Amino acid sequence: MALLELSSVTKKYGETRAVDDLSFDIERGSFVSLLGPSGCGKTTTLQMIAGFEPVTSGEIRLNGRDLLGIPARKRGLGIVFQTYALFMHMTAAQNVAFGLEMRSIGKTERQRRVKNALDLVHLSHLADRYPRAMSGGQRQRVALARALVIEPDLLLLDEPLSNLDAKLREEMQLELRRIQRDADVTTLMVTHDQAEAMALSDRVVVMKDGRLQQDAAPFDVYETPTTSFVSSFLGKSNNVDATLTGSTPAGSTIEAGGMQLAGPATDLAPGPVEIALRPERIEVTDTDPIMKGKVLERVFLGNQWLMRVEAPLGDLLILRRNAGRREAEVGDTVGLGWKPEHLRILPRPEAPR
Repeated sequence: MALLELSSVTKKYGETRAVDDLSFDIERGSFVSLLGPSGCGKTTTLQMIAGFEPVTSGEIRLNGRDLLGIPARKRGLGIVFQTYALFMHMTAAQNVAFGLEMRSIGKTERQRRVKNALDLVHLSHLADRYPRAMSGGQRQRVALARALVIEPDLLLLDEPLSNLDAKLREEMQLELRRIQRDADVTTLMVTHDQAEAMALSDRVVVMKDGRLQQDAAPFDVYETPTTSFVSSFLGKSNNVDATLTGSTPAGSTIEAGGMQLAGPATDLAPGPVEIALRPERIEVTDTDPIMKGKVLERVFLGNQWLMRVEAPLGDLLILRRNAGRREAEVGDTVGLGWKPEHLRILPRPEAPR
């Protein structure tokens, strides 16, 4: 049985559905991310699980127990807020001990658990330091220790790395995953950062407009998106309107940009579709290219080259690994190719209402 279960959870503000019929579950010990753009309902979902927002309809269960009638302070959840919410007049150890004091844990046990929590986040040497004298990463780890010291069934993280600079954020991703595994605590994180979600998570739950778009392992969400939104939101993607003309178990045929293309087998019915192709799947080749294009832009990224190429399918983004030589120059005509199985065939998105 899953540790956390959400069943048809809906949150309405007047006539607006911030969360709409959302269902997913989390297995014990796993790390799951709620991923989506601002306003998609992910933070509202976290707040309903925490007990800070009432649920309009649906069920939320933790260890089989209905949470909806239980006040936030009695749900036994560890929470790390985006701002960390540390007490600036308390030392790191005092901040970590605060939740235990509120639960009337005895002094000896409290000291033991505070030490263990600070050891876990590698901050024992800063136990007597105040937050104002700490770096952003150190404050974040104090907030984590404070959430973990109560030994919660579930740890909730609300954009925990968003206040850190890019380099520190990458370092803290590794540290956060280590802490989660060492503590063996089931974790649900809210983030709008696709790379962060894929780097940290066992599963990614992608949301848009309050609704679930896809729930799968990071590799599967990236490589086999099920909607146009997921393909374009997670990383770079070339998405093109097309027509599916036929499909067999051996593959499909597609019309796009005035060309006939081969693609993988699909369960979609013939008719209007959208095709998606990751920039790193497109090869620049002189051998039997599928089409030719003109290089419009070229940017050197260090380990990669990013190019924009004018082609029959429209302007295509192409990522090329830096192999130690210069790529095609702006204005050059290049051949483009890819394997049929790298083409993703998706339902064409509905027009905005």
